[in-house]
Amino acid sequence: MVKYTLIKNAHIVDPAARAAELGSILVRHAGDGAAGGIEAVWYGAKSPESLPEWCEAFDARGALAMPAFIDLHCHLREPGEEEKETISTGTAAAVAGGFGTVVAMPNTKPPIDNPELLRRVIERAKLWGFCEVLPTAAITVGQKGRELCDFDALHEAGAVAFSDDGFPVSDAGLMREALKRCEKRGYLVISHSEELSLSAGGVMNEGRTAAALGVKGIPNSAEAVAIARDLILAKETGARLHIAHVSTKEGVELIREAKARGVNVTCETCPHYFSLCDEDVMFYGGNAKMNPPLRSRVDVKAVIDAIADGTIDSISTDHAPHTERQKNCPLPEAKNGIIGLQTAFSAAVTYLLLPGHIDIFRLCELFSTGPAKILGRTAEIKPGAKCGVTLVNPNREIVISRSIIKSKSFNTPFMGMSLYGTVERVVLP
Repeated sequence: MVKYTLIKNAHIVDPAARAAELGSILVRHAGDGAAGGIEAVWYGAKSPESLPEWCEAFDARGALAMPAFIDLHCHLREPGEEEKETISTGTAAAVAGGFGTVVAMPNTKPPIDNPELLRRVIERAKLWGFCEVLPTAAITVGQKGRELCDFDALHEAGAVAFSDDGFPVSDAGLMREALKRCEKRGYLVISHSEELSLSAGGVMNEGRTAAALGVKGIPNSAEAVAIARDLILAKETGARLHIAHVSTKEGVELIREAKARGVNVTCETCPHYFSLCDEDVMFYGGNAKMNPPLRSRVDVKAVIDAIADGTIDSISTDHAPHTERQKNCPLPEAKNGIIGLQTAFSAAVTYLLLPGHIDIFRLCELFSTGPAKILGRTAEIKPGAKCGVTLVNPNREIVISRSIIKSKSFNTPFMGMSLYGTVERVVLP
């Protein structure tokens, strides 16, 4: 039996038209062999005269309706590290954060480098997931950087992109060959841009705070050198390249210049790179340790500028759950990464929208239409669209607390912070 949800009196955000008009949205849910999607949209205050049978209706007055968010970069930890997160808990956190689709990175235990394991993840996501899970597969076997995976077999099994995220492909010749093979088929390659000879042994960003804490720093060049290499290889091969978690002034400058030269490149950043800086490690310790690390205030400004001018195509979470034991320890021993699915939108509203760096239409591009385009999809609230709907209130305040976190892990420097921007509801097909 097919069911429907009617969203009444929402302001429907259309970033292409730069408009937010009052209207109602009828979402059809998948079932009985029928695909789900947006069935109809009415503008104005009037509601449809008749509704389908088995339709739930609710009033979304005061909320903005956007195409359901897409996270191009998260870690669900399954298989192998279910004590940190599972597909079920991770997707529950995703929906609570406004996401209808998450792209899961392959650095699980074991890494997702073969079709059998990839299909197992897809099946578990269908059984236990609360939203759509699109898996990526590794670039190299075991993510060891020595032998390329079978891209065609993995793509046929359901991989939407290829990445050794968590590890860079250090061998330039191997990365060039990976890009050449992926270019032939139009596959997307996601680069973890890190030059290990510059970052090895580093604990946080190189600078005064690292010196004060007595730990080894990671220079900006560790990211910039790797980005420069991959941009050169992408230009040479013509491959589709996506740069993950950009954090530095030099990194965004390189990407901006490459785009101007016609390189087929897109990039993302994460909320912590435009809201926090390396000085915050002094206060939050292991919960502010990540890779790439929190950078300087100069880098934060550069990232914000790149978001505003369109150089950065999307905001991703890099949701990386860890146990409390792995984070509440001396800084050099703490694992890299923070959770982010439930704080991403609020951080973007608080640090980008409300200060006036971007408007609501750009925010919608960064969370919805931008990542959709990178995946070769469309995300729009129109009849026939396959996306869901995320309802948000940018003016509502929220306090980040353990009681609202759906993830199995709580490693975030935003814990206890008061932020603006809430996700009111997510309606998925």
